[in-house]
Amino acid sequence: MGVDQIKRIAIIGAGLMGHGYAQEFALAGYPVQLQSRSEESVQRAMTNIRRNLGLLTRMGLITSQQAEEALTKIHTTTVLKDAVEDADLVIESVYEDLALKQRIFKELDAACPEHTILVSGTSTLPLSELQAVTHRPDRVLLANYSNPPYMVPLVEMMRNERTSDDTVTTVYNLLTKIGKRPVIIQREVPGFIANRLQGALLREALWLVQKGFVTPRDVDTIMKTSIGRRWSVAGPFEIFDVAGWDLVLAVASWLLPYLASSPEVPRIVKEKVERGELGVKTGKGFYEWTPESADALRQRIVHAFAHAASRK
Repeated sequence: MGVDQIKRIAIIGAGLMGHGYAQEFALAGYPVQLQSRSEESVQRAMTNIRRNLGLLTRMGLITSQQAEEALTKIHTTTVLKDAVEDADLVIESVYEDLALKQRIFKELDAACPEHTILVSGTSTLPLSELQAVTHRPDRVLLANYSNPPYMVPLVEMMRNERTSDDTVTTVYNLLTKIGKRPVIIQREVPGFIANRLQGALLREALWLVQKGFVTPRDVDTIMKTSIGRRWSVAGPFEIFDVAGWDLVLAVASWLLPYLASSPEVPRIVKEKVERGELGVKTGKGFYEWTPESADALRQRIVHAFAHAASRK
């Protein structure tokens, strides 16, 4: 099945990521069925979509007419079968629980047309475990978006030897068509790529703070005023091609043995959780948060993404 044969999209799960998927496909002109377990959930998703579209309109990234037309493309339901019975592509975005996702994929396999491609938005669970409960493993793959999905172009697609080339090509072309920047991960790897890179950096940052070398605020300052700026315009292989791999070899030879490498979750994180200092949701993590300061951070992040999108 080619990308031009994809006419109808279904999104299963209307939460943090699901409503963003629906919004993007609707903006691209696709009819979308957005399904969740409760009417309250789908209405909350539509409220979030209207808010997001309003922000994009105010920032000049879309027109008010595009926003209005997108809203007409999204139809909501609480019945899974109704959402997917004529879908060409389904994206599942429910809670990160393997048993739950397997149950959903069984239901999708039974309810969807034979040609339908099934995609999971999981960021942690194995593709093979979802393929195993369907009769269409060749038409099942993973597509891990970053949050907020309507602002961040990256989508990490993960396939394995059972996923057909046709399925991969179709989904890749579809994502490209709606303005995303898909990357294909050719074999199953825990955590995808972005999470692994972020995890490696976070482990080192936590270790440095735990050992008292630096404060959390100073780590954030270092990232925001140096490395982060560089990485927003060039990736590590580009940067170190410029620097020279002979220099990388020399530096890595003495530095790598000193980097954090423990497979254990750092003690500093466990202690935070034990004290109930979970971050914004409890008003304290490594920083103290008020509703106002938390909202200001979210707005700063969203506006930065929007500014980057406006320069494409």
